[in-house]
Amino acid sequence: MELTDDIMYQALLEKDTRFEGLFFTAVKSTGIFCRPSCTARKPKKENVEFFHSVEICMSKGYRPCKICKPLENLNETPAYIRQLIDELAENPSRKIKDIDLVQRGVEPHQIRRWFLKNHGITFHAYQRMFRINTAFKQIQQGSTVTDTAFSSGFESLSGFGDRFKSVFGLSPNNSRKIKIIDLKRIETKLGTMIACAVEEGVCLLEFTDRKMLETELKALAKSMEATIVQGENKHFPMLETQLEEYFEGERRTFDIPLCLTGTKFQQEVWRTLQTIPYGKTRTYKEQALALQKPLGVRAVAMANGMNKLAIVIPCHRVIGSGGQLTGYGGGLWRKQFLLQLESSQAVIAF
Repeated sequence: MELTDDIMYQALLEKDTRFEGLFFTAVKSTGIFCRPSCTARKPKKENVEFFHSVEICMSKGYRPCKICKPLENLNETPAYIRQLIDELAENPSRKIKDIDLVQRGVEPHQIRRWFLKNHGITFHAYQRMFRINTAFKQIQQGSTVTDTAFSSGFESLSGFGDRFKSVFGLSPNNSRKIKIIDLKRIETKLGTMIACAVEEGVCLLEFTDRKMLETELKALAKSMEATIVQGENKHFPMLETQLEEYFEGERRTFDIPLCLTGTKFQQEVWRTLQTIPYGKTRTYKEQALALQKPLGVRAVAMANGMNKLAIVIPCHRVIGSGGQLTGYGGGLWRKQFLLQLESSQAVIAF
């Protein structure tokens, strides 16, 4: 079903949380934009514009609503979808069909639209991918292909083998030659982020609306000679906890294991970024001097921009020579938020 203006306006009138993340409502008469579920007084239809991202709303001059706070938990996964994902994490072999969704009072087309928008695949494809990821890890840990296939919910060895090969390019019997990168959506106060991790640590953390995210994911897979698959990882719970503590002002440094992928120079720049104290900033020139190498400011700025671990490696603490905010992949409004958060908390002693 196409998401028409009539459907979006009706969702606005009904404060329908199922449309969260699919569109934003901008009111011409007030210059404010809101979530679909906003509890504020509803505008007339002729005074409304609908946009599919916060960036577009702000580029058009609209301000975020103080009631529904559309900048907080941006692109947050709706509760009913989080429940589905949690159920799959607990039991990857489970198959949730359209009829199961209908019985829960959820329209299958809404689930399909959300997964296509946020994962690039349908919900049913997501389930299959999740099962394959779990199966891969079971085989890596020594389970037989036969036991793994049937415990993962596949009805035949041939079907399992075909699906496995379509994802990894190799048969299950040869899977010990494969390396995978786990991927998960993580909710934060500044919007949903994509996290990637391997056995050694977290290797990517970016906001889902970053324009270069798809390019970054492809480059990450190529550099690590691995396949990126939706799935859980032992480092994700710690990452989520530390991010929550950071946004609550209870954490100033991150000590989660990291797996950095980049040139030697880039990694030196990223390690230097981690030495910038919480609540402080450096200019790009100061960052170059801190490296103690005869390098140009532009080279350092480019390396900063290649940082794949937003917030955790604080490239947001680097500013222009005149104190202006420049160059942040997550958007300058996020950079400003992070710097204000840290400066306000820096004066508070633990």
